[in-house]
Amino acid sequence: MVPRKKRDLTGAVSQINTTKLENENPNSVQDILRGNVAGLNVGMSPSAKGGGSLLVRGRNSINAATSPLIVLDGAIYYGELSDVNPNDIETIDVLKDASSAAVFGSKAASGVILITTKKGKEGKTIININSNAGIGNVSKNQPVLGPDEFITWRGDVMKNINSTFKPHQFDNPANLPTDISLQQWLAYDGSSGDPTTVWLQRLGMQPVEIENYKAGRSVDWYKKVFQTGVRQDHTVSLSGKKDAVNYFMSLGYLNNNGIIYGDKFSTVRGRVNLEGKVSKFLSVGINTQFADKDESQVPVDYGLARILSPWGSEFNEDGTYKWRPNNEASGGNHPYYARQFIDRKYKTTTLNTTLYGLVTLPFGFSYRVNYTPRYEYYDRYNHESAAHAEWAATGGSASRQNRKTFHWQVDNIVKWNKTFGAHNFDVTLLANAEKYQRWDNTMNNKGFLPTDALGYHGISTGINPTVSSYDEYSTGDALMARVFYSWKDRYMVTLSTRRDGYSAFGQSNPRATFASAALGWVFTDEKFWESSWMNYGKLRLTWGSNGNRDIGLYNAISDLSTGKYLHVKPDGTVYLANQLYVNRMQNANLKWERTASFNIGLDFGLFNNVLDGSIEVYRSSTTDLLVQRALPDILGFSSVWDNLGEVQNRGVEFSLNSVNINHENFSWRTTANFQLNRNKIARLYGDLDENGKEKDDVANRRFIGHALDEIWNFKVDGVWQVEEKDAAAKYGVKPGDFKIKDVDGDGKYTNADKEFQGYTNPRFRWTLRNDFKLFKTLDVGIAIYSYWGHKSGFNQMKNRDGFLDRTSSYRFPYWTEENRSNEWARLYSSEGGATGFGVYRDRSFIRLDNISLGYSIPKKLVQKINVQNLKFFFSAKNLGYYAPNWDYWDAEPDDEGNNVPTPRILTLGVDITL
Repeated sequence: MVPRKKRDLTGAVSQINTTKLENENPNSVQDILRGNVAGLNVGMSPSAKGGGSLLVRGRNSINAATSPLIVLDGAIYYGELSDVNPNDIETIDVLKDASSAAVFGSKAASGVILITTKKGKEGKTIININSNAGIGNVSKNQPVLGPDEFITWRGDVMKNINSTFKPHQFDNPANLPTDISLQQWLAYDGSSGDPTTVWLQRLGMQPVEIENYKAGRSVDWYKKVFQTGVRQDHTVSLSGKKDAVNYFMSLGYLNNNGIIYGDKFSTVRGRVNLEGKVSKFLSVGINTQFADKDESQVPVDYGLARILSPWGSEFNEDGTYKWRPNNEASGGNHPYYARQFIDRKYKTTTLNTTLYGLVTLPFGFSYRVNYTPRYEYYDRYNHESAAHAEWAATGGSASRQNRKTFHWQVDNIVKWNKTFGAHNFDVTLLANAEKYQRWDNTMNNKGFLPTDALGYHGISTGINPTVSSYDEYSTGDALMARVFYSWKDRYMVTLSTRRDGYSAFGQSNPRATFASAALGWVFTDEKFWESSWMNYGKLRLTWGSNGNRDIGLYNAISDLSTGKYLHVKPDGTVYLANQLYVNRMQNANLKWERTASFNIGLDFGLFNNVLDGSIEVYRSSTTDLLVQRALPDILGFSSVWDNLGEVQNRGVEFSLNSVNINHENFSWRTTANFQLNRNKIARLYGDLDENGKEKDDVANRRFIGHALDEIWNFKVDGVWQVEEKDAAAKYGVKPGDFKIKDVDGDGKYTNADKEFQGYTNPRFRWTLRNDFKLFKTLDVGIAIYSYWGHKSGFNQMKNRDGFLDRTSSYRFPYWTEENRSNEWARLYSSEGGATGFGVYRDRSFIRLDNISLGYSIPKKLVQKINVQNLKFFFSAKNLGYYAPNWDYWDAEPDDEGNNVPTPRILTLGVDITL
């Protein structure tokens, strides 16, 4: 439903042709999108599954989801992107402004991503085999303390815990100074016996650690939790177009092992795209996608590498894994121990199909009907064996969850396309209906008798069964009309309106209407335009509004919950009673969240398209925000969903493509993208203070006039030094603790001392891609991207992560009187009265994202063996980055904002076309 000719576009649309990226071996749709579209932010997922979140033109909601709408082969797609095989994709279009996305109305406020899969081409049947394998390693290591470093560090920990420690009390007795005798040293705490044992006991080490230290046995836990993950991805496809039939069929298998031990993901993905021309006026077709995913992995907790003592024991005497390597509960568990007692099956099978018929009618009219059913079958079985030392008390536990999802939608589309001389008209009318249903059943049991050997297969043998179910149901509908008009392909107008309905909203407002308008002018076609350097130029102006419906299905209505409680009779008898209560407040007026936006764009071509690109400037306003508003307890409910407030976004995007060199045996092309986005809260809940000014939501750190991601907290002003001991004491801290700025100077820390300190989202992003072709056979690609100007919490600088006297640590600096720092606190530092303050550091980075090589064997050679094309390719992903102020795991956090290890992936593959 979007014009394919770029010249006809009036909205902000970016397109990716996947053939340009095939040497990079993308494992997911997100790999294709990352860094290739200005205005689209792709998150990072370091797991074996990969992927990442998607965000178009910034965050425009507070509580509702902000992921873009996915449209697959013309039908709205509600499945996971991991079910789509990247090798099946022909093009991806990203609709960024309200006008281009308005025809999709529902959820289009966050942008639209159109995925078009491959179809057959004229000629003989083509068989394509794409096969690759590779490895993944930790790209940026975060070292933990080695055995000797641990001993020194633990000594400094104990000195910070025991402020009255005596000289060299926690030092190795073999290295005592001459003025302290061994007897004096032992007498510090009345110890006797082996001095080494006494010393290690003072360091809080357990007997097993002491024994291993004396024997020189240590464990590198870091190597235990990370691995070299082997990866493979294979796809076979068959395609062609002959007479009245067009077909494309593929079958793919992906199996990835992650960089964390035990992390793995596999999937089988199949596709059939088939279209047949029944008669001159009737065509029918089917686009079917099948996926079977296995996510049964039980990865280890890589954080144990920091916790576990290098002097612990890996095995028991009988060779089995030792549950607690140092025999101390807070000292951490063996990373392999629990997973050996877990039996898990976690599989999802999906079938997504679009059946369609196209009727070509007289006078430029056509009618198309789409029926898109989607089935999802989800099974998650889990057993935690009683053989586990801790789970034995419950007799083992098991669960079985089965979930079936069925979603269908029907699109009726009438189009009229007619040209009268220089006038071109394209009219689209749509009537849509959809229905979603889910059935979810879960069984749990524990205390299996006489044994839990059957696991979840014998779930009925437990003594404490529970059964629960959760079913969902929703419906939606839509009407849409769009008119596109152009004169001489020079002046263009697009008008659209859409009315959407959705059952999740209040009974008074289930429907909403969204409209848009767009103008386009190819000014270089004007007679007055004479330029030797600008061969193409088009101005675009758009306005439109879209809706967001991404909330819970039943948030607008009340529901009844059941429970049990102990009731006491007047005579003192206690019995178990049932209760039925309303646990959610309804809001019959809850309505669509609405985003209205303006976009001004310029498309240009310079020097006969040696340079071409676009510039976009936009501004959007999201009103009637879907907010979960807090309520006073006296009402009986803690919150209610309502439409309140306004969030504004504005930004600039710039895309540039250049043909730097274009010779017969050498070409060099460059693509650059730049984007920045600014948002702010314009209004909140409408509550006014005594001066008539709208109140901020201080509890949730939402401030009118400030960005959603703006940091508001106490500000760190260095570290208290020895000379400032008395001043530090006034705030309940001491030298080596962070110095927190007391803004109002009242000697205590309150909200009045908190300041705005920057932003957690990048202030601007850019990407740079260079593609080279040598001797018509060798392709080289280099891709770089950068996020700049943002900050992130780096509270590891507090050096108070967990029980330091019982665990190990990452290799971080720390303040001591002998080795002072104004950035890092002492070990076991105190927050004083500024509880919960954050230490923030700049997280800007530039990443070398991908280097790819592709070598095509000359056709005159491969055609001798009946091969149409043979290409070998290599790619290196996430080779490294430059981050001047960040040094803790990867500079790019995951989708949840966590600091995580990320993989560096090397892949080698072959592509054969027969």
